[in-house]
Amino acid sequence: MKIEEVKSTAKTQRISAHSHIKGLGLDDGGTAIQMAAGLVGQESAREAAGIVVDMIKSKKMAGRACLLAGPPGTGKTAIALAIAQELGNKVPFCPMVGSEVYSSEIKKTEVLMENFRRAIGLRIKETKEVYEGEVTELTPVETENPMGGYGKTVSHVIIGLKTAKGTKQLKLDPSIYESLQKEKVETGDVIYIEANSGAVKRQGRSDTFATEFDLEAEEYVPLPKGDVHKKKEVIQDVTLHDLDVANARPQGGQDILSMMGQLMKPKKTEITDKLRKEINKVVNKYIDQGIAELVPGVLFIDEVHMLDIETFTYLHRALESAIAPIVIFATNRGRCVIRGTEDIISPHGIPLDLLDRLLIIRTLPYSRVEMEQILRLRAQTEGIQIDEAALSMVGEIGTRTTLRYAVQLLTPSALTAKVNGRSVIAKEDIQEVGELFLDAKSSAKILSQHKDKYMK
Repeated sequence: MKIEEVKSTAKTQRISAHSHIKGLGLDDGGTAIQMAAGLVGQESAREAAGIVVDMIKSKKMAGRACLLAGPPGTGKTAIALAIAQELGNKVPFCPMVGSEVYSSEIKKTEVLMENFRRAIGLRIKETKEVYEGEVTELTPVETENPMGGYGKTVSHVIIGLKTAKGTKQLKLDPSIYESLQKEKVETGDVIYIEANSGAVKRQGRSDTFATEFDLEAEEYVPLPKGDVHKKKEVIQDVTLHDLDVANARPQGGQDILSMMGQLMKPKKTEITDKLRKEINKVVNKYIDQGIAELVPGVLFIDEVHMLDIETFTYLHRALESAIAPIVIFATNRGRCVIRGTEDIISPHGIPLDLLDRLLIIRTLPYSRVEMEQILRLRAQTEGIQIDEAALSMVGEIGTRTTLRYAVQLLTPSALTAKVNGRSVIAKEDIQEVGELFLDAKSSAKILSQHKDKYMK
């Protein structure tokens, strides 16, 4: 009999450029720790981002904008992602690139507005009446089938629920009995039933049965406190874009045209301004009544110099509207022509009147020591072993070329080391790979030296 090796079922996640970032890496006083949470150096930029996070959390930042400006490869996107990590998953974070607005089937301003609405969350609090407890009895009461014949139908179901405070017997509709069967509810389970919708949710097995031997890993939950019949607060998180889409989709009837409409591939439809205004009215009413609260999120626009003059003008209005998220721009351009104009030169390719409204956070090039720390971090993230001599050599390559190029050399070097029969990257592997792959500066140098051999 042959026994094969059983492989683990754990999924291997692909590692992206910023997989190692877990947060801004600040201490309790808001000071940046030199190397923490996956970020290295850039202390002043990280501290500024920390203040932005505090402002977002205290809801004092809505409708304002920041600009992360610095040379390529200085960690602008990394800081924006760290801000998203700090805010947690309940605050909406919508990343986009400047060139995304140039779509063939949808207006530029529409793309921007859609992303603006994606970055604004709405937390809706609902109070529902529920019956909650451990099932002590579950008896369907059958009667003769009114249609005649031999079969019997369930007329109602008697269910006994027990909590820490008391017990209650309920007489429920037969449709709820079907839901109970779907959820595979049996005596000893903890369930809750919504009074107005009749929805049944099985929460798990009561922990008084935790000692019984069970082959299936069952989740045991404690006996609910309070009365069987109680009011429970349910919180739902949606974005304004979700509301727009839900209300924009036409609900078709049963005729052939609506069937055809459902079969056809749905194109991106524009949501009208009128619809958005109606939704804003309803949202504002909910906020006034205290049913819902706004959670302004973050819209991150990378490569903001790709936007053109019309889009920038639209951004002014969008930033000043009553319901606006926090907008973080990022760019690596110096003084350049504003897209959509021919002769207006402006810092970062952004019109001066918009620059005037921005809090600008600068990112600076990394020193050699910082580069080595980042490379060590990346090697750990990618599961690569590298010795100190090789690491300092990659750091030196990074200062001479760019950090991105140095990071990209790690994986090919690991493969070269493997071919050479080593598990740790050595200096000669880096040298070998460095000769095989050119960086941008060396490539440009070759082009200028041999320009007569290339086509113009």
